[in-house]
Amino acid sequence: MTYPDDWRDKARRVRLLALDVDGVLTDGTLHFQSDGQETKSFNILDGLGIKLLQQNGIAVALITGRESPMVSRRAEALGIVHIVQGREDKLVALNALCTQLELSLEAVAYCGDDLPDLAAIRAAGLGLSVNNAPDYVREYADWIPTRPGGQGAVREICDALLNCQGRWDTCLAPYLEGQG
Repeated sequence: MTYPDDWRDKARRVRLLALDVDGVLTDGTLHFQSDGQETKSFNILDGLGIKLLQQNGIAVALITGRESPMVSRRAEALGIVHIVQGREDKLVALNALCTQLELSLEAVAYCGDDLPDLAAIRAAGLGLSVNNAPDYVREYADWIPTRPGGQGAVREICDALLNCQGRWDTCLAPYLEGQG
Protein backbone atom coordinates (compact mmCIF):
# COMPACT_ATOMS: atom_id res chain seq x y z
CA MET A 1 0.00 0.00 0.00
CA THR A 2 1.25 3.48 -0.77
CA TYR A 3 0.27 6.67 1.00
CA PRO A 4 1.48 10.27 0.65
CA ASP A 5 4.58 10.91 2.79
CA ASP A 6 2.96 13.69 4.83
CA TRP A 7 -0.03 11.46 5.56
CA ARG A 8 2.24 8.57 6.52
CA ASP A 9 4.13 10.79 8.99
CA LYS A 10 0.87 11.90 10.63
CA ALA A 11 -0.42 8.31 10.77
CA ARG A 12 2.72 7.14 12.59
CA ARG A 13 1.87 9.44 15.54
CA VAL A 14 -1.72 8.23 16.01
CA ARG A 15 -2.55 6.68 19.40
CA LEU A 16 -6.32 7.28 19.25
CA LEU A 17 -8.80 6.88 16.40
CA ALA A 18 -11.97 8.84 17.15
CA LEU A 19 -14.95 8.14 14.93
CA ASP A 20 -18.31 9.70 14.26
CA VAL A 21 -20.95 6.97 13.98
CA ASP A 22 -23.78 7.81 11.55
CA GLY A 23 -22.26 8.13 8.10
CA VAL A 24 -18.88 6.71 9.16
CA LEU A 25 -19.53 3.42 10.98
CA THR A 26 -22.94 3.25 9.32
CA ASP A 27 -24.06 4.39 5.88
CA GLY A 28 -25.97 7.23 7.56
CA THR A 29 -29.40 5.73 6.97
CA LEU A 30 -31.68 5.70 10.02
CA HIS A 31 -34.12 2.79 10.24
CA PHE A 32 -37.21 3.08 12.44
CA GLN A 33 -39.50 0.15 13.08
CA SER A 34 -43.26 0.60 13.48
CA ASP A 35 -42.87 0.49 17.28
CA GLY A 36 -40.45 3.43 17.11
CA GLN A 37 -37.39 1.27 17.73
CA GLU A 38 -34.30 2.46 15.86
CA THR A 39 -31.90 0.06 14.18
CA LYS A 40 -28.50 0.61 12.60
CA SER A 41 -26.37 -1.51 10.27
CA PHE A 42 -22.67 -1.85 11.03
CA ASN A 43 -20.06 -3.38 8.72
CA ILE A 44 -18.25 -6.44 10.08
CA LEU A 45 -15.03 -5.43 8.26
CA ASP A 46 -14.89 -2.24 10.30
CA GLY A 47 -15.30 -4.23 13.50
CA LEU A 48 -12.26 -6.43 12.90
CA GLY A 49 -10.20 -3.39 11.89
CA ILE A 50 -11.11 -1.70 15.19
CA LYS A 51 -10.13 -4.83 17.13
CA LEU A 52 -6.79 -4.97 15.31
CA LEU A 53 -6.08 -1.35 16.23
CA GLN A 54 -6.86 -2.02 19.87
CA GLN A 55 -4.66 -5.13 19.89
CA ASN A 56 -1.83 -2.95 18.63
CA GLY A 57 -2.10 -0.22 21.24
CA ILE A 58 -4.27 2.27 19.38
CA ALA A 59 -7.35 3.28 21.36
CA VAL A 60 -10.69 3.83 19.63
CA ALA A 61 -13.41 6.28 20.62
CA LEU A 62 -16.89 7.03 19.30
CA ILE A 63 -18.20 10.61 19.33
CA THR A 64 -21.73 10.93 17.99
CA GLY A 65 -24.42 13.57 17.91
CA ARG A 66 -27.21 11.09 18.48
CA GLU A 67 -28.03 8.93 21.50
CA SER A 68 -28.56 5.30 20.57
CA PRO A 69 -28.58 2.03 22.48
CA MET A 70 -27.39 0.41 19.25
CA VAL A 71 -24.16 2.43 19.43
CA SER A 72 -23.63 1.34 23.02
CA ARG A 73 -24.25 -2.28 22.06
CA ARG A 74 -21.84 -2.15 19.11
CA ALA A 75 -19.17 -0.40 21.19
CA GLU A 76 -19.49 -3.05 23.90
CA ALA A 77 -19.17 -5.85 21.34
CA LEU A 78 -15.96 -4.28 20.03
CA GLY A 79 -14.50 -3.43 23.43
CA ILE A 80 -14.67 0.33 22.81
CA VAL A 81 -14.77 2.03 26.20
CA HIS A 82 -14.58 5.66 25.11
CA ILE A 83 -18.10 6.55 23.94
CA VAL A 84 -19.53 10.06 23.81
CA GLN A 85 -23.16 10.26 22.65
CA GLY A 86 -25.53 13.18 22.17
CA ARG A 87 -22.78 15.69 21.38
CA GLU A 88 -22.84 17.95 18.34
CA ASP A 89 -19.79 19.83 19.67
CA LYS A 90 -17.39 17.17 18.47
CA LEU A 91 -14.19 19.19 19.00
CA VAL A 92 -15.11 20.02 22.60
CA ALA A 93 -15.83 16.33 23.21
CA LEU A 94 -12.57 15.33 21.50
CA ASN A 95 -10.55 17.80 23.58
CA ALA A 96 -12.10 16.45 26.79
CA LEU A 97 -11.27 12.91 25.71
CA CYS A 98 -7.68 13.91 24.94
CA THR A 99 -7.36 15.48 28.40
CA GLN A 100 -8.74 12.31 30.00
CA LEU A 101 -6.34 10.09 28.02
CA GLU A 102 -3.40 12.51 28.36
CA LEU A 103 -2.97 12.76 24.60
CA SER A 104 -2.31 15.75 22.39
CA LEU A 105 -4.51 16.31 19.36
CA GLU A 106 -1.44 15.51 17.25
CA ALA A 107 -1.76 11.87 18.42
CA VAL A 108 -5.40 11.66 17.27
CA ALA A 109 -6.97 10.62 14.00
CA TYR A 110 -10.58 11.80 13.73
CA CYS A 111 -13.01 10.65 11.04
CA GLY A 112 -16.30 12.40 10.40
CA ASP A 113 -18.66 13.00 7.51
CA ASP A 114 -20.63 16.20 8.08
CA LEU A 115 -20.58 19.76 9.37
CA PRO A 116 -20.58 18.93 13.12
CA ASP A 117 -17.33 17.01 12.48
CA LEU A 118 -15.45 19.76 10.64
CA ALA A 119 -13.71 21.40 13.61
CA ALA A 120 -12.54 18.01 14.93
CA ILE A 121 -11.32 16.93 11.47
CA ARG A 122 -9.32 20.16 11.18
CA ALA A 123 -7.89 20.02 14.72
CA ALA A 124 -6.84 16.37 14.80
CA GLY A 125 -3.29 15.40 13.98
CA LEU A 126 -4.78 13.30 11.18
CA GLY A 127 -8.12 14.53 9.86
CA LEU A 128 -10.16 11.96 7.96
CA SER A 129 -13.48 11.81 6.18
CA VAL A 130 -15.33 9.28 4.03
CA ASN A 131 -15.73 9.45 0.28
CA ASN A 132 -19.50 9.88 0.45
CA ALA A 133 -19.24 12.98 2.67
CA PRO A 134 -20.04 16.37 1.14
CA ASP A 135 -17.21 18.04 -0.80
CA TYR A 136 -17.00 20.89 1.73
CA VAL A 137 -16.17 18.36 4.47
CA ARG A 138 -13.81 16.19 2.44
CA GLU A 139 -11.71 19.18 1.41
CA TYR A 140 -10.49 19.56 5.01
CA ALA A 141 -9.45 15.92 5.43
CA ASP A 142 -5.83 14.78 5.21
CA TRP A 143 -6.96 11.51 3.68
CA ILE A 144 -10.17 9.87 2.45
CA PRO A 145 -10.54 6.09 2.11
CA THR A 146 -11.94 4.75 -1.15
CA ARG A 147 -14.84 2.90 0.51
CA PRO A 148 -17.91 4.81 1.71
CA GLY A 149 -18.98 5.17 5.32
CA GLY A 150 -20.70 2.05 6.62
CA GLN A 151 -19.19 -0.02 3.82
CA GLY A 152 -15.65 -0.65 5.01
CA ALA A 153 -14.23 2.89 5.16
CA VAL A 154 -13.23 2.46 8.80
CA ARG A 155 -11.52 -0.84 8.02
CA GLU A 156 -9.54 0.87 5.28
CA ILE A 157 -8.49 3.54 7.79
CA CYS A 158 -7.51 0.92 10.39
CA ASP A 159 -5.46 -1.07 7.87
CA ALA A 160 -3.73 2.10 6.68
CA LEU A 161 -2.83 3.18 10.23
CA LEU A 162 -1.44 -0.26 11.02
CA ASN A 163 0.51 -0.30 7.75
CA CYS A 164 1.98 3.17 8.29
CA GLN A 165 3.00 2.25 11.83
CA GLY A 166 4.77 -0.89 10.59
CA ARG A 167 2.36 -3.26 12.33
CA TRP A 168 0.47 -4.75 9.39
CA ASP A 169 2.68 -7.82 8.91
CA THR A 170 2.30 -8.68 12.62
CA CYS A 171 -1.49 -8.40 12.27
CA LEU A 172 -1.57 -10.55 9.14
CA ALA A 173 0.77 -13.33 10.33
CA PRO A 174 -1.65 -15.24 12.61
CA TYR A 175 -4.23 -15.37 9.84
CA LEU A 176 -1.71 -16.67 7.31
CA GLU A 177 -0.76 -19.39 9.79
CA GLY A 178 -4.38 -20.33 10.49
CA GLN A 179 -4.27 -19.03 14.07
CA GLY A 180 -6.29 -15.84 13.59
